[in-house]
Amino acid sequence: MRLYRIWSITLRVFRGFRHDPRSIGLMIIAPIVAMSVFGIAFGGDVTNIDVIIVNDDQGFAPMNETLFISSLIIGNLDPDVINIEYMDSMDDAVKQVEDGKVWAAVHFPSNFSSSLMTGSAAVITVRADMSNPQVYSAIFIELQEAIRTTMDDMGMESPLQIDSSDPVYGEGAEFSDFLIPGVIAFAIFLLTTLLTLLTFTSERVNHTLDRLLVTPVTEPEIVFGYALAFGVFGTIQAILLVAWGILAFDIMIVGSIALAIFVTALLAIASQAMGILLSAAARTEAQAVQFIPLIVLPVFLLSGIFWPIQAIPPWLQPVSYLLPPTYTVDALRSIMVRGWGIAEVWPNVLALLVFIVVFLAMATLSLRRKQ
Repeated sequence: MRLYRIWSITLRVFRGFRHDPRSIGLMIIAPIVAMSVFGIAFGGDVTNIDVIIVNDDQGFAPMNETLFISSLIIGNLDPDVINIEYMDSMDDAVKQVEDGKVWAAVHFPSNFSSSLMTGSAAVITVRADMSNPQVYSAIFIELQEAIRTTMDDMGMESPLQIDSSDPVYGEGAEFSDFLIPGVIAFAIFLLTTLLTLLTFTSERVNHTLDRLLVTPVTEPEIVFGYALAFGVFGTIQAILLVAWGILAFDIMIVGSIALAIFVTALLAIASQAMGILLSAAARTEAQAVQFIPLIVLPVFLLSGIFWPIQAIPPWLQPVSYLLPPTYTVDALRSIMVRGWGIAEVWPNVLALLVFIVVFLAMATLSLRRKQ
């Protein structure tokens, strides 16, 4: 082993990077993007949770003035955490939760204030969507904090209870039931996008794609051939992941497994088209590998897979809705935990179809032969 030979190899690598500014840029930018996205996405609290309050409290009036303790508790709820809507009927409020328009319905009974002031038990009823444990936990903690603040201000200790024993969705669900649908979507997106990216980049570098394009095969035929192949692969992967989730983790499956697999297959098709698009920006396989952090991290952190979108800063949340896995994760959780069907998840399916059409069209254009 000779030191000068080692140094020569090192200089050769450096000279290679000197002629490849794109790789140098990715080496500098990717870590900064990674740290920034982690810090921003995982640094916030869950906010802007839509909740309906049905306040039937008649107050307590031993003298001339009527005291409404329910209003004091509502006034102590943090408006940055809870977006309050009011309704007169608890049945109508629960229907909004069932339709996925709000996360919880909170009911103050007619004798709420009088029960507290006379030392009797008072109960706040919460009918919540527990399909997202982090969002529900934020609602419950905020209610508890508002109650504690109100009671401290009044100098009272009371037998006040929160009854959340009858959830609208997610009864008996554990954190794994929330997590695994996100893991399925993330695994399908990651594997399909990266496999297509690396495959197409390799074919460009080795000029295999050029030789294929001089045959009668057209660009749309190539793209749709890949779309069909990865749609099949995505379906197989979804079947395996769902089956493993049931066998190994006993995950909750309330809705249609077939619909969940169909949604996952749509994500696979959109992902392969995205991989073809990204391959057009990579001149070498090394550059394609350097795209991985820029693909993985935004999806990992901003698609609601492991962290609620409600916890992402509001100015960054629109980016979440530009990522196909966001819609797949929401659809899978709605199907598997809420038991929703196509009539409820069709907006997510439509969004995935739009991504597929746009990405396939752009991928076809990226393969257009040079005249």
